Parts: sequence; structure tokens; C-alpha cells
Amino acid sequence: MTQLKLHPTAVFDNSAKAYEHIEALPLAAAMGAEIRGVQISQLNDVQFSEIRDALFRHKMIFLRDQDMGHADQENFTLRFGAFGVDAYTAGVEGHRNVQPVIKEADTRIKMIFGSGWHTDSPFMESPPAISMLFGADIPPYGGDTIWCNTALAYRCLSDTMKKVVAPLKVHMTAVDVVANLQEENRVKQARGEEAGNKGFGDMKLNVNTQKMVTGWFHPVVRTHPETGEKALYVDHTYSRGIEGMSPAEANALLGFLKEHVAQPAFSCRLRWARGTLAVWDNRICVHQAFNDYDGFRREMYRTTVMGEVPQ
Repeated sequence: MTQLKLHPTAVFDNSAKAYEHIEALPLAAAMGAEIRGVQISQLNDVQFSEIRDALFRHKMIFLRDQDMGHADQENFTLRFGAFGVDAYTAGVEGHRNVQPVIKEADTRIKMIFGSGWHTDSPFMESPPAISMLFGADIPPYGGDTIWCNTALAYRCLSDTMKKVVAPLKVHMTAVDVVANLQEENRVKQARGEEAGNKGFGDMKLNVNTQKMVTGWFHPVVRTHPETGEKALYVDHTYSRGIEGMSPAEANALLGFLKEHVAQPAFSCRLRWARGTLAVWDNRICVHQAFNDYDGFRREMYRTTVMGEVPQ
């Protein structure tokens, strides 16, 4: 994470509403909240309405001690909208929209799934609107996830910079991720492992590398379709150019924006526990996972909600 450059005290407002059917406890000043008093497997419409409101307010929410299976996660996801198309995996047997994210205790790899600051699948024409991750098996320590609030990051730009980035479109491409997958596959082949098992460690991926590399151009500043908030749509992993700019020009501007959105002042950090469900608004924050739990198993399950073309 970049060094602390901002102390934007005047723009923080992650306070919780006084809900009637759930309790929201803010996690950090910039974003994030724990939701208490509800089980996802027994959710009613009124509780869901308040959870949805809390998600859009806090950008990321999480619920502890959830007793839920794949079907419960699917049903909860569908309350927000149709399933998103996952660019990486084919899902688990019998639940094709539930994506396994697993690293075994004896696996040693440099790059894990979800590492590096990113928003999910922005190289697609319609990236996921909402992502959620359920912790089934969690290391005793390590494996945390950090999010940054890109709407807060946008608000902390100067008026001049806001005018500069307003008309721009960023090229979102998975060229670096694909290169890493190809390199790991070469290593696996050298060890005599299955040549077709392209994946991060224990994860077998089902990817269309050409579409991922071709990517898509999206607005640098996107407007949230529900709240009207403007947010920077830039990340370290997939942002690789700006339409109409030379590589040198784009790299200079993107270099600043990438460091800006990932500042500690805009962040919250989640310590996972078994039975934790995290839900985040993929349109308005970036996140990353850490590869700091070698020797321990980590088993998660991800679902996404179909998004719109960023505007």
C-alpha cells in the first residue's frame, strides 16, 4: 500500500444509520461495516432492503457466524440481480455460479487469486456490479482482504484534476494476469504436472485469454447507477492505457491515479473468520488479498451480480 499522503478528515462519513431490523457497525472511517442481527439463510425482504441500503452506504459490508451453504449464497446473490458472468472459473459441481477460491496448506505460489489492487473483471463490457465472498476454511492468521473507497478517492482530487479525468476512458485488460498464468503453467509442465491445468495454485481456471487481453475501454470516472456517486474506475492490476494518449502520457497519469486510489486513508481491512460473508460494491471500490498464509488452508466461495456497462 502506498504511503499516507492524505488526512481527508472533512470528507469522511461512514457513520451508520439506525436500522430497524439489522445493526450496522462501521469498520473504518473511510468505508466498511459489520452487519449484525441476521442470518442470510433466513433472510426476509425487510432485512434485505436494509442490508442493500447499508451496502451502498458503506461500500463493503460483512456478516459473521453465517450458517449457510452454496444454495443460500446463490439465493442471497439473486436478491441483488442476475448472476454475473465469471471470467475465471466454471463454478462448483451443481452450483455453477459459485466460484471456489482455494489455496491448500502445502501450496507455494507467488501470485494468488485476488492479489494486487483490482476491481473484479473490468476487462469485460459489463463488469460485475456486486461481489461476495464466503469464508469456509480460514487460516488462524493472515489472508486478510483490504478494500479502498474509490468514491472517496475521487472526492479528494483537486477540481482541476477532476476536469482532466472527466472525459477520459481507461483500457482495462488482463494482459499481465494472463502472462502470469502462462508462466505458472510453464512451471507446472516443467514439474510434470497436468499441462492444461491453468490456474493460481490449486485453482483450475476456465478462461478465454484472448477476450481478457483485448479488454474494454471504460470511463476513468464512473457514476454509480443507484446512488449517483462518482468514483475513480482505475486499479493497479488491469488499467493499462488511456484512450487517445501515448503510452508515456497514460502511464504518468495512471501512475498517479493508481497510487491515489490505494491510499491508507481510503481503506478498511477485514480479518476473516470461518462463517464470514463479505459483500462489496464492485463499481465503487478496489480490493486485494494477501499471500501471507503459507502452511495454512484457505477455502472461500465467490458469487457476483451482473453489472451494467460503466457510465
